[in-house]
Amino acid sequence: MASLLYRLGRLSFRQRRYFALLWVAILAACSFAAISAPEAEEDGFSIPGTESQKAFDLLDERFPGDNAEGADARIVFAAPDGQKVTARENRAAVEKVIDTVAGGSQVKDTSSPFAPEAVSKDATTAFATITYTVVAEDLTAATSAELMDAIEEARAAGLTVEVGGSAIDGGPELGGITEVIGIAVAALVLFITFRAMVAAGLPLVTALVGLGAGVCAIIAAGMSTTTITLALMLGLAVGIDYALFIVSRYRAERAAGHAPQEAAGRAVGTAGSAVVFAGATVVIALAGLSVAGVPMLTDMGLAAAGTVVLAVLVALTLLPALLGFFPQAVLPRDQRSSSTTDTDTATATTVTPVHAKEAAGSRWARFVIRRPLATLLLSVAALGVVAVPVLDLQLGLPGDEAQPTSTTQRRAYDALADGFGPGFNGPLTIVIDAKGADDAKAVAAEARTALTATDGVVGVSPATFNKAGDTAIIGAVPSTGPSDSATKDLVKTIRSLAADLKKTSGASMLVTGQTAMNIDVSNKVTAALTPYLAVVVGLAVLLLMIVFRSILVPVKAALGFLLSVAASFGAIVAVFQWGWLADQLGVAQTGPVMSMMPIFLIGVVFGLAMDYEVFLVTRIREAHVHGESPAQAIVTGFRHSARVVVAAAVIMIAVFAGFIGMSDSMIKMLGLGLAAAVFFDAFIVRMTIVPAALALLGKAAWWLPRWLDRLLPDLDIEGEKLARTLAVEHPVPAAPSAREDSVNV
Repeated sequence: MASLLYRLGRLSFRQRRYFALLWVAILAACSFAAISAPEAEEDGFSIPGTESQKAFDLLDERFPGDNAEGADARIVFAAPDGQKVTARENRAAVEKVIDTVAGGSQVKDTSSPFAPEAVSKDATTAFATITYTVVAEDLTAATSAELMDAIEEARAAGLTVEVGGSAIDGGPELGGITEVIGIAVAALVLFITFRAMVAAGLPLVTALVGLGAGVCAIIAAGMSTTTITLALMLGLAVGIDYALFIVSRYRAERAAGHAPQEAAGRAVGTAGSAVVFAGATVVIALAGLSVAGVPMLTDMGLAAAGTVVLAVLVALTLLPALLGFFPQAVLPRDQRSSSTTDTDTATATTVTPVHAKEAAGSRWARFVIRRPLATLLLSVAALGVVAVPVLDLQLGLPGDEAQPTSTTQRRAYDALADGFGPGFNGPLTIVIDAKGADDAKAVAAEARTALTATDGVVGVSPATFNKAGDTAIIGAVPSTGPSDSATKDLVKTIRSLAADLKKTSGASMLVTGQTAMNIDVSNKVTAALTPYLAVVVGLAVLLLMIVFRSILVPVKAALGFLLSVAASFGAIVAVFQWGWLADQLGVAQTGPVMSMMPIFLIGVVFGLAMDYEVFLVTRIREAHVHGESPAQAIVTGFRHSARVVVAAAVIMIAVFAGFIGMSDSMIKMLGLGLAAAVFFDAFIVRMTIVPAALALLGKAAWWLPRWLDRLLPDLDIEGEKLARTLAVEHPVPAAPSAREDSVNV
């Protein structure tokens, strides 16, 4: 692999104009395809194989046309203190709103706000549901303005009026000011790392090219807008990091005496091999999200995986081409005049001074390997403490209750909970399939009686039958909120009643609705978590065995990955469930952790953790293979790669942290989880636990049975064969040895 990428790097450098034009053409083609693509369908949410989905499918079959998806708006009216919403003046103001909205050209139906079930028992609160003929994305500006203007008139009359529903949902956020700040931080870190404007700018340019092509390809493929968020996060972060590693290696090869074209080839052949492997692990982990069986999760994983593939291709081809345009400008200012510009000459005169100041990475490595056991135990204990909250992890799918209190959706949710009880926001839909029963109405009556007698149910609606009279819908209102654990128990209890109904009448009873679907998603994702984790950890061990030709190093890497994941989950629970730092981070409401977060985080963190493991440990193993002692190899590896790994981690943290500032609770949670995971994995696991563990293991860290060595494919990830070949074909003057590289252990 290294030899192939070496030739690709030289070719891209030499034919830089063609490669640059190729990527301009690719970006233009993807942009044109995105602009020309038909508008994506409204984001759907289905969970095949669950009872909730079976019930929805049955409703589509037995109530054709009645369940057509269209936008809806639930307007909530609350009377002033001491008054009732049914009072004459208040009633007139409410009816005026409904009459105004009902006349809209896109309105399909309007419910009465003064129907018995629409007015609270104390008559202080009422609501009306507006159903539209089109989905939210197709609502015209005039329709939306008409709704909001009518609401403002009612507010002027003294009523408190809030509105929820998909009709006012702004859709997924794709960016924000904090994300821009994250990119600015990344640019600053790159400049500090490279001390050259061009070297700092190239990773940003290539990352944006790959990200632009990836996002446009997602849109052109007709995927929903919700799939773009994860692609934005990962595409930007890994795109910058992969370019950072290759540019850093290019500069190192130039400092070692190689001409620009040769340095580009070697950089792509060595660091590029690690980029390919790291990118492959991210892609595999993201594609593996499909094991959960949730289509939306699968789409997000595949979309992000495609963006990562583009980031890898850009780093391997466009980046060396751009280096060809700026072979000197990417170097530090003090090295530009002394470095050759001859692209065909293999040597140069730049030599690192013998008594140069020792790098911070080397000093840190020396500190760790002098006290490996204490450092290892302290680091593991620290991560263990941070992970303690994960023992209280509760999963769910938050709704409007997780919105900021500044939004009208959240205020509408709270008003309904105050007026009608917490369970009103999460009603259950009971579907009775009485097609094989003798008397469908008797079956529905039996089901209603059983539901009314069930603890935790405070309201049961009359049965509504389809035209054929063989299927009924019954609404049940829980006494607890949608995300309450008692509601989950209630759904389980109601589903247990289905067996009795089946025995007595032969009819089937299914529980669905948004609340039941959220519960089913949580259960399904939780069930998939263990096998997915086993696959990910097993894959990590196998892939790292191929890379490092070792057994203990992969096992150590997998255990470190598990520590990072546990600690990041602990941070998520502490903030979003316990409320620590909730105000500072803009968390509007504490509650269950998003049910898809664990499998999301495991997949993404696995790929990112392997990035740092590969880039850091390959340099350590490279030094060990060349004859250095285990301790000295650690110091050498850190001298070459610690600075770059730290910069890459800071960039990723900045990019991910940028999403914490968004209002969507899922995106906010994902941003915090990824930022925390990168911090724990890069700075505590890879930069501290890894050198401590390697120092304790010594030569045993690199042991591999001969029979296993013969079985494992040799992909030459580290470029050992390439280095031996090039040492003969393109020798460089030997640099004087530096005494500061010696180490006492």
